[in-house]
Amino acid sequence: MRRSSPWTRRLAGAALLVAGACSPAPRETPGIDFGAEPPPIIAGAAAAVGWYDDTVDVLDYDLEVWLPDPGETRIEGRARLTLAPGPAAEAVFDFTGLAIREVTVDRREAQVSYADGILRIALDPGGASGGPMLVEVVYAGTPDDGLILGQNVHGRPGAFVDNWPNRARFWFPSVDHPSDKATASLTVHAPESWVVVANGRQLGEPVTGAAGTRTWRWRTDVAVSAYNLVFGAAEMTVVPVGLAACGRAPASHRDDGCVEVSTWLFAEDTDQASISFGRAADMVDFYAEVIGPYPFEKLAHVQSVTRFGGMENASAIFYSERRLASGSSMEATVAHETAHQWFGAAVTERDWTELWLSEGFATYFGHLYFESRDGVDDFRRRLDGSRWSYLESAVTGRPVAARYDDLFDQLNRNNYAKGAWVLHMLRGIMGDDAFFRGIRDYYANRAGTAVTSGDFASDMAGADGEDRGWFFEQWLHEPGYPVLDVEQGWDAAAGEVAVTVRQVQDPSWPTFRLPVDLEIVDGEGGAQRHPIELTERSHVFRFAAQGPARSVRVDPDGWVLKRLASEASPR
Repeated sequence: MRRSSPWTRRLAGAALLVAGACSPAPRETPGIDFGAEPPPIIAGAAAAVGWYDDTVDVLDYDLEVWLPDPGETRIEGRARLTLAPGPAAEAVFDFTGLAIREVTVDRREAQVSYADGILRIALDPGGASGGPMLVEVVYAGTPDDGLILGQNVHGRPGAFVDNWPNRARFWFPSVDHPSDKATASLTVHAPESWVVVANGRQLGEPVTGAAGTRTWRWRTDVAVSAYNLVFGAAEMTVVPVGLAACGRAPASHRDDGCVEVSTWLFAEDTDQASISFGRAADMVDFYAEVIGPYPFEKLAHVQSVTRFGGMENASAIFYSERRLASGSSMEATVAHETAHQWFGAAVTERDWTELWLSEGFATYFGHLYFESRDGVDDFRRRLDGSRWSYLESAVTGRPVAARYDDLFDQLNRNNYAKGAWVLHMLRGIMGDDAFFRGIRDYYANRAGTAVTSGDFASDMAGADGEDRGWFFEQWLHEPGYPVLDVEQGWDAAAGEVAVTVRQVQDPSWPTFRLPVDLEIVDGEGGAQRHPIELTERSHVFRFAAQGPARSVRVDPDGWVLKRLASEASPR
């Protein structure tokens, strides 16, 4: 079990706001004539939840969106998708609810079908001479979800993207699944008084156009999943927080090699720049040292319309507008979402059942930030909060790696709290040096990819040469947690303390393999630690002693996710 702390030195959902479905006056759009309102070539239907076809590999999204005048909801869009070459006879995308005006493949009119949230586009395998193919889709309408247009918490209009888990399909055609990652450009035509933030770096200054609009262009050259592609547009105040990850930000386009950390807040809430985000740049520095280089071009913290307290969109994290407007601190959420830039945005779960690789990691590394900066007692308090959050949840009877019919149900305490404890227990077994070496190797090996728990287990085994398949099997693929009943006795004839440890959890849950410490405090207050391993429902351990024990504790330092049979809930 781990014996010391690594921090001996200082390591340098709100309601959706959807306005009425009125159509704006036609806006002049270069290359697309919407003024005559031709009938769509085909209209969309409801989304197919969780559908995925891995034969389509999007290399790059080039998205252009014309936002309506304030108070209106009809957008115009053009998506150019660069596809990897392949033998498929058609490209299949998630797309729903908007009217398609034109579809081309390599600038030639294409044959399409569009039903049940699926857009199928016929391909000519010889048309691109074996190279990447360019699919272009022109469309318009009022998004049912994903791109939220309406009034913010202060009554002013705005437009914010909220994609997770698979709601990107409501505003652009995509492979709407975490396993497919692509680079992207976003061009947004917005009302002149608004600012626009998006993934990656800003390309030049915004350009003022006709009819009171300005055009903003953003670009990320780091591949991300569709749910991470976002923009936010509204009247916001940009407040710089600081520079971070200097010399450890390979995607930075700054001459000094740093990334800029900033907040994008509604004018009434700019005090949050110091309340919630005062240490936001320091968080980036901490994670860049502990995990690896910061993966993206910048980091913007954005007050927005979102279902969630925070959403880890790559390089542009969105936060609940109402929570920020309340004036309360969201610093713990900021640490969690910042950790997601490494785990979730850069290293992405390959499937929804692997969500702990995102949420469990962000939860634990959020706690680690506070351990390093505010001390081990603060860390233990946060970790114990996660423990009780899981122990008293409704999902203890299901394994972490479970599939739910409703993808929003994946956002449960198995993936967050228990996932965080899986990492903590692994750290306890491996020790700090091997654990953090394994984390750095895992990130270095997997950044920019979509991963499985098996990938993580393999990289962690490489850190110390130990295969811990049993550990991941019992904590990710089995339900529940151990409930321990501990009894002590004194055998005067043998001069031994006898300790009986029983696992008394639900009989349908497994018998856990638990390497732990057993602490025996003698009658004079002296303590001895003995490493033991539980593998059965009941064990008796005997230790030579001078007299009866004053107390006995299993896992005294709290490295195992467990509950003692005698333990009462703190709530």
